[in-house]
Amino acid sequence: MCPYADDVEYRAVEQAIMARGVEWDFDPTLDRISALLELLGDPQKAFPVIHIAGTNGKTSTARMAESLLKERNLRVGRYTSPHLTSMRERISVDGEPLSEERFTEVYKDIEPYLGMIDAKAGRLSFFEVLTAMAFAAFADTPVDVAVIETGMGGSWDATNVADGTVAVITPISLDHTDYLGPDVETISKEKAGIIKPGATAVLAQQPLEAAEVLMRRAAEVGAVVAREGLEFGVLHRELGMGGQLLQLRGLKGVYEDVFLPLYGAHQAGNAAAALAAVEALTAGDDPLGDDLVRQAFAQASSPGRLEIVRRGPTVVLDAAHNPGGMEATVDALTESFGFTRLIAVVAAMGDKDVDAILELLEPIVEEVVVTRNSSPRSMDPDELAERAGSVFGQDRVHQADRLDDAIDIAIGLADQGDEFGSGVLITGSVVTVGDARILLKADK
Repeated sequence: MCPYADDVEYRAVEQAIMARGVEWDFDPTLDRISALLELLGDPQKAFPVIHIAGTNGKTSTARMAESLLKERNLRVGRYTSPHLTSMRERISVDGEPLSEERFTEVYKDIEPYLGMIDAKAGRLSFFEVLTAMAFAAFADTPVDVAVIETGMGGSWDATNVADGTVAVITPISLDHTDYLGPDVETISKEKAGIIKPGATAVLAQQPLEAAEVLMRRAAEVGAVVAREGLEFGVLHRELGMGGQLLQLRGLKGVYEDVFLPLYGAHQAGNAAAALAAVEALTAGDDPLGDDLVRQAFAQASSPGRLEIVRRGPTVVLDAAHNPGGMEATVDALTESFGFTRLIAVVAAMGDKDVDAILELLEPIVEEVVVTRNSSPRSMDPDELAERAGSVFGQDRVHQADRLDDAIDIAIGLADQGDEFGSGVLITGSVVTVGDARILLKADK
């Protein structure tokens, strides 16, 4: 088959999956995905799982856990969401997204069963189909271990058909409140659902109300608990060229001089959680080994998370899309970049706490350019400009209807400052960052 035919077939598969609805549909049931996976032979039971839930840091933690497992010469499946530029990014084996040919093949393998479940149990969603594809691909490879990120929530997330040997809960804060609940305590109850009987629960530092819920769930199901700051954590961190140098305490040892090519205290915390998760999965009491840990973290990456995609002026992409994420981003920018003039490009979803996001940005940003991204959920630039004006003052707000124009305006504004101290931050949504990566050819 010629490459063009492969591409056409892949695009048709993409369209078929997208026709099943939008990613943010939330239906609190596991009946459909469970029925589908039963027809497929329950592939989610074919390998141990590190299951990751939380509000922020899930994808970065998943990628770092994957890096550690690969360094142990294990075959690793990783399922994360949402994607930045390609649906194939969500399902990776050994650090590489499925090829178009393989993605199409996996879909074709399960396609006959989709109609059966649609007719019997109700129409499978976009996310349910992708989740089933991930489990099927990992079982078929076969992988030694899978790192699985929840889509939204925990208890009723399609990924929760898998019983994680290790459950990681990254920091919980307010997001998706229309679906998960109005406060941190309610949201935590939903996310705590991935902690299963006999598992190890690796808990990042949490607000008190979240910690109480998670500890109660762990006690109810008899899970072993590892808490950041007690059983594991970051003992020391200092800035390094292109990242930071860490001393990490894991569950089985202390690891010195670990270079992490990612910015911010939040990424150091994610690294500690990933380390504890992999240690918890590993039999025996021996540490992983300093060289292994150093090598794994030195290779870690997290596209779209304080990612530098251009110099002169420096252009940074960050997918922060809720107040908790933006707070971490602002702290990391202040600590690691030292911009003397920073221009922000912001496009955010209409259902997000945009006012809080803008208020967090205001102290470090000279001017802001508001725009839209490619999602139908993107807030209208007129409304976003009005919101930004009330935070920044109208004289510091610029508006563009297209992201490429917004980036051009921001670079022009940044060029008015010092060549080495000026920067552009493109943020507000994973979709915004994905769009910007394509426009700026970040993968080149």
